[in-house]
Amino acid sequence: MWSQIADRLRRAIEDGTFKPGDALPGEAEINKRFGVSRSTSRAALDHLETEGLIKRRSGLGSIVIEPRVERSLNRLSSFSEDMRLRGLKPTYRTKSIRLAPAGPTVATELKIESNANVVEIDRVLLADGTPMATSMTYLLPSLFDASGMPSIDELDRGSLYTWLRNAGVFFAGGDERIEGALADAQTARDLGVRQPAAVLVCHRTSWAAGKQPVEHVVLHYLADRYSFHVKLAQQ
Repeated sequence: MWSQIADRLRRAIEDGTFKPGDALPGEAEINKRFGVSRSTSRAALDHLETEGLIKRRSGLGSIVIEPRVERSLNRLSSFSEDMRLRGLKPTYRTKSIRLAPAGPTVATELKIESNANVVEIDRVLLADGTPMATSMTYLLPSLFDASGMPSIDELDRGSLYTWLRNAGVFFAGGDERIEGALADAQTARDLGVRQPAAVLVCHRTSWAAGKQPVEHVVLHYLADRYSFHVKLAQQ
């Protein structure tokens, strides 16, 4: 019975009867409407929360949230491309851009000496004005020999990948690893969420022609707003 109730509520969310920000009927109302026990109504709402359709908040009830953004893992794309494909407007809040010594992980990924300088860019990525992810990008300084480094204003105006392409830098491929984690205090503040908050952490290293690594980026995505999709082929 809880599955049938969850299906009906899911359809009501999908057809727009309940929109993001709306509250679903509470447990007591569901119990009365369907003639079920409290444990059944709770199971239905718990299932919808597990699916990422609602957030259950004390004193507010079960609130419909924005649908997850799905990103394909089969192609190397920018945040702005992903958002525009889904009808969302990408914007950026650049916290800093600077030369910094590479830590051990970054040095290993970019195949450079530890403590060698890299260009470090710290940004918050937003869709329709809502924070979706944080991005810490490390790039080889040689990429900027001809063009010079972009300013914060330039990075706030558009995609970093577009800026790099305009500067003559093109990525040929990349390697990506994704894991779940809890947001630290700074990440939670940047994303506008309270701790504990689940995030998807993406570690990506991109390379130019000849598989020379030129970029390493660590992104923290809101786990309840993002999902990743990959196509599998039988060997």
